[in-house]
Amino acid sequence: MLAILLLALSQSAAAQEAPAPPRTIAIDERLAADAGLRLGDRVTVSASPGAPGDSVVIAALVRRRPDPAEIARGEYRVRLHLTHLQSLIGYGDRVDRFAVATAPDSATIAGAADRINSAAFGFRAHRSSDIAIESSSTFAVVSRFHRAIGVITVVASAIFLLCIMLLKVEERRRDVAALRLMGISARTVIRSVVLEAAGIAVLGSIAGVGVGAAAGWFVNRHYQAVYRTPLLFSLITRDIVLFAIGLALVLGIVAGWLAARRLVRTPPLALFGR
Repeated sequence: MLAILLLALSQSAAAQEAPAPPRTIAIDERLAADAGLRLGDRVTVSASPGAPGDSVVIAALVRRRPDPAEIARGEYRVRLHLTHLQSLIGYGDRVDRFAVATAPDSATIAGAADRINSAAFGFRAHRSSDIAIESSSTFAVVSRFHRAIGVITVVASAIFLLCIMLLKVEERRRDVAALRLMGISARTVIRSVVLEAAGIAVLGSIAGVGVGAAAGWFVNRHYQAVYRTPLLFSLITRDIVLFAIGLALVLGIVAGWLAARRLVRTPPLALFGR
């Protein structure tokens, strides 16, 4: 019994003398890459440069989220336990901001924000969607600018396509005149030209989608490496592909119909230059 008591006393004394394990932190992947840090490395964190700090162990690496609002921010991020952060910066029980999770219902969110704002003075509750809209106003302007460029490009390409179809049909005026003299109706000639224009438009749109996908891949690889973020800067979706093919098909049919319509109205002998 005495031996067991002495053993228990010695174990408790050793436990009191053993140093506490170091605290752990999580750091940004960019900080780890720039500073050459790895998991398990021991570093010192302090509230200000040159001040005495705490020795901690890097336990995790945090990847930056694909958030457009965080692209231009070049600061590093370090995540600590709340009690460790409070003792390190001496901020007490105060916080600058915190998030409250609610049910995904607009009425519930509005009611919660009103109750929080009416509880006391000195703070203000905002919806996360409002904060996201406010921080993304610059990107909304850029999006509208890109939409305007897209509309101008579509109009210019439609005019260019019409000119190309007129030139291509004019080159086949002798073939069209021969078909008309053989008794082929004007409707059949127009239908054949429209079908050919539609096929060329679809093939051209598919080739354009391929070029756009290759360009988007290059843009994503380049700017993801520059900003070190998983955010996609260029994205080609199924809706974009369907819209591009549908628009090209409509423009091709219209351009082919106008060009063929203009040609079949000319007498066949005039097409031969007589």
